[in-house]
Amino acid sequence: MSMGLAFFGARIMDVKTLCLGVLSLGDASGYEIRKMFEEGPFAHFHHASFGSIYPALSKLLEAGQVSCTVESQDGRPDKKVYAMTESGLEAFRTALRKTPDDDKVRSEVMFMLFFADHLEDEHLTEIYDAYTDRHRFFIEKMEELSSEGLSRGRKFVRGFGMAFYKSVLTYLEENREAFLRGAKGEGWRDLESIRECMTITNEAEKRLNAGDDQ
Repeated sequence: MSMGLAFFGARIMDVKTLCLGVLSLGDASGYEIRKMFEEGPFAHFHHASFGSIYPALSKLLEAGQVSCTVESQDGRPDKKVYAMTESGLEAFRTALRKTPDDDKVRSEVMFMLFFADHLEDEHLTEIYDAYTDRHRFFIEKMEELSSEGLSRGRKFVRGFGMAFYKSVLTYLEENREAFLRGAKGEGWRDLESIRECMTITNEAEKRLNAGDDQ
């Protein structure tokens, strides 16, 4: 039996492909593309910095995969608006044929909660409750959004996001008292446990890369 797609060690999607993804939705300026990765849904997918977006757009322009129109603005610098070409669409679809890289979830909050024993109780409670409130807020706002006119991909990803936020919120609510009132100084096996996790991850990566399903 095949284990399916081996995500470990897959080639990371580059910024040019990320820009093409945004432009597949419609024309946009470099600033608008950047905001999509800072405040829009793409912020949950990848990081594309200000310093990487414009060089990527320049390369796409040179390759004929995007076109650029300069629009004048009263009292402001001219705005460059980029549009995907047929060549760009084909390049984007080709890039999507890759094996996706493994998910990487990074959280400063989780880092701080991991070291809860080193935090003052009041500060720990503030961090925990603020994180919980943040998830509640996003759930409320997402429930207000309309799904009319959305593609199946957009609906699925939004639903996945909602399921994620609700799952995290449920866990936070159910474990609050036990965590905040838990005893300190009991992490005598923390380092050993981390090493065990690293060993399991390395073994899984080797097996997946070798196509071993045992």
